Amino acid sequence: MTLLLETATQPLKAVISVPGSKSIANRALMCAALAEGTTTLSNLASGDDTAAMIECLRALHIEIKADGTTATIVGSAGHPNGGAELNARLAGTTSRFMTALAALSVVPSLITGDTPLRNRPMKPLHDALTQLGAQVKSIDQEGHLPVWVSGDALDGGTVSIPGDISSQYVSALMMIAPYLPDGIRLQLTSPLVSRPYVAITASVMSSFGATGIAIGDHTIGVEPSTYTATSYVIEADASSASYPLAAAAIAGGSVKILGVGQSALQGDAAFIEVLETMGCITKATENSLEVKSSGALHGIEINMADMSDLVPTLAVVAVFADSPTRITGVGFIRQKESDRIGDLVNELKKIGCDAREEEDGILIHPVSFDQLHGAELSTHDDHRLAMAWSLLALRVSGISIDEPEVVSKSWPEWWDVRSTLLNVSAK
Repeated sequence: MTLLLETATQPLKAVISVPGSKSIANRALMCAALAEGTTTLSNLASGDDTAAMIECLRALHIEIKADGTTATIVGSAGHPNGGAELNARLAGTTSRFMTALAALSVVPSLITGDTPLRNRPMKPLHDALTQLGAQVKSIDQEGHLPVWVSGDALDGGTVSIPGDISSQYVSALMMIAPYLPDGIRLQLTSPLVSRPYVAITASVMSSFGATGIAIGDHTIGVEPSTYTATSYVIEADASSASYPLAAAAIAGGSVKILGVGQSALQGDAAFIEVLETMGCITKATENSLEVKSSGALHGIEINMADMSDLVPTLAVVAVFADSPTRITGVGFIRQKESDRIGDLVNELKKIGCDAREEEDGILIHPVSFDQLHGAELSTHDDHRLAMAWSLLALRVSGISIDEPEVVSKSWPEWWDVRSTLLNVSAK
């Protein structure tokens, strides 16, 4: 299916609610599954990644009742059952969290997923679990799914792991650490990327009662403790919020996001500061973020290692700036759902952008608006590319995309929200 995207004919004027953070939701689901007692989670996102996480936990005989955006989870008190096939579909976070969780059971579980997920790297996590004494056996290719995982009374202790490939490996190990007699001490063999996501992990763990969590530049320690069931409200997804906020920067007008604000757990909430640096007028309250266009956008040079999911969003904003933008520090995003450097650059070139791939990022030079033109852009099975292309199309007519349904991974309602943005215009 190909979708031809409508352009904006007037400045925007909208107030938008975004779904709950899938990053926080997956961590809360993991902690709730290990906790003792019954947890209630509110503002649970409806995307495919959350659904995959819930299905995998249910396969491990974790009782989960979901009603709209609320779920109750009966925890396993640190003793999940093994023996299941855990299909993470396309969800990298789910696959990595389930791999670590499976190591707490003496009965092997098979962690698998769809073909694109099987192509993504998992070896550092597999190696770390092996160091802890888990049994990790790949079926096809070492370091990739599908893989059998089990553990026999893991003690924990010191583990070496790279920090510059995926923070999800670190988070997965942190979350099982309270149930290891010696806890975990992670020795990072390279700088930690996406550090705010590790901070989210620590915050969620603490909300469930875990203690003794210490995050340093070279080591991360988690002492043995337990999780206790709780009631937990998931804040709105700051990564999703970037799209309507960027829409205001690109199309003009203003957009306000509800449910996530200046006290957000998520590092991606700082994206409005990036837009402010580029020339937008911004406002953050405890529970909202707002961006107003000033009529001009300026290029910037920025290290996006701590906001790597928002590289596609920033790149399409940069297309409309009056000076070059260089994004650095994100070489590791080549191994996300797509190659978010190479694929991003190649698709931008299709509409006439001067975009250049660099070793650890992207360089975008401005071109005159009349050099930009429509084209059919590929999503490369990546929800973030799909939503980024939908922002480009706010000003560039004739853009269509393949597989628009890929947004269901994080924001199934995105196309309806985009229509709302276009139809609620400034007066």
